[in-house]
Amino acid sequence: MLFTHLADDLFRPLASPSRAFNAALLLHLHRRVMADSVEPIRKGEILAAIGDFAAGWSPAEIADDETPLADPAERRSIIYRRFIDTGWLVERRERYVPVVDFDPEARLLLEELSRLDRGETRSYGGAVLDVLGSLESAVANPADRSEALSNAAKAARTFLGHVRSLAGSMRKIEERILREEDQRAAFRLYFEDFVERHLISDYRTLHTRFNPFRFRSAIVREAGRALRDPLLVRGLAEALVREARAPDVPSGERRIRADLAEILAVFEGLDRHLEAVDGVVARLERRIAAAVRYLDRPDSLAIERTAAALRAVGAAALPPDLPAEVSLLRPPIGEAHLFTPRSRRAPIEAEPLPEIHLDPAVEAFVIAKAEFRRRTTVTPETIATFLEVKLGRKPAIRGSQIAVDDVDEFVIFQRLREIDVLFDGTLGERYALSRAEGRVSNGWLDCPDFVVARRGMAEGAPRA
Repeated sequence: MLFTHLADDLFRPLASPSRAFNAALLLHLHRRVMADSVEPIRKGEILAAIGDFAAGWSPAEIADDETPLADPAERRSIIYRRFIDTGWLVERRERYVPVVDFDPEARLLLEELSRLDRGETRSYGGAVLDVLGSLESAVANPADRSEALSNAAKAARTFLGHVRSLAGSMRKIEERILREEDQRAAFRLYFEDFVERHLISDYRTLHTRFNPFRFRSAIVREAGRALRDPLLVRGLAEALVREARAPDVPSGERRIRADLAEILAVFEGLDRHLEAVDGVVARLERRIAAAVRYLDRPDSLAIERTAAALRAVGAAALPPDLPAEVSLLRPPIGEAHLFTPRSRRAPIEAEPLPEIHLDPAVEAFVIAKAEFRRRTTVTPETIATFLEVKLGRKPAIRGSQIAVDDVDEFVIFQRLREIDVLFDGTLGERYALSRAEGRVSNGWLDCPDFVVARRGMAEGAPRA
């Protein structure tokens, strides 16, 4: 719980009448005064920084009571004591010199407040490349870079949270713009609060050809391939156990699969959130464009005044020497004011598609490639069929007793030692795998011997 780690009065300065000054001063101390300092700051330096910052504020904005202080020295001491008493600052002595630093828990909270003050502008491309780089690093080197997968899942969660809150933040800005009567204030809200703070920095590049967001499909493909590879999942889980981030291999495997599934869910379901963001952006842009178009307020009484002027001119007697071609009044409606209907689009000319004749060599290559993929792809059905043929009526069989006749059987035979974890343990429900003394050396493979037995008949398996 957050409030079990923070001081009881920590939020009191942020809820007092001087909360605007207190928040601005805390951010100033965090970003400017203590940002680059490794060691704690001396108390005198902190008091000087508080005094310099408070000089730009009126005494009424700083005081929490009805009697603002005019003395700058007394005022900065009261502000300093306010932060000490509420738990934001911690004072101690180092070699008889009083030094000041932020409370560790309060510093974490202040960092989040600083992030909110900076705004929610993010880069889609940067977030996508961050996830992709961490994911590729973990897949390429699972023994040493397993932590990169956790970082990728964390970055995906953070990015999804930003996208979820983005549409809501923009709707709040839209409501504020619609309630604003002053045109200048409405434009300021749009460009400063909406465009600079909440709109994605590279939003305009999302629909271009070379934006970094195009790597989203690579993330989905890489995460899906890793999730379907039991050896990779096991290697990452063993790395978690070695690094003391998982108690055992099964727990590590569950954690690895959960991270990969979360990355897949985030980037496969991102379109719905992007559609909501696009809708708000398009609606706001239409409203701003309409406001710019009709920036000058129309005069609602112009028609009445024009009609009255026309009636007055018609009732008046014109001088006899007035030329007929002279007009006393400019016509209120002319050709420039007439509505021009939108021209019809030219019909699209249909062109017949050319007939494409495939080269027989290309078709043969595609068929051969599909056949090669079928022969080299190991599935639960092919392994079960292979084992049933080799077992016959026997309850169990050693690996050294299995005859490998051709390459197709070798492709299946080399995966038998992983039958307990292969395909998420699907075959482990039918067959049991155990180690045996000796080695398998059949001209195809040289490895430690093993025993495969049918479940329920494993008691009859040959023992080493």
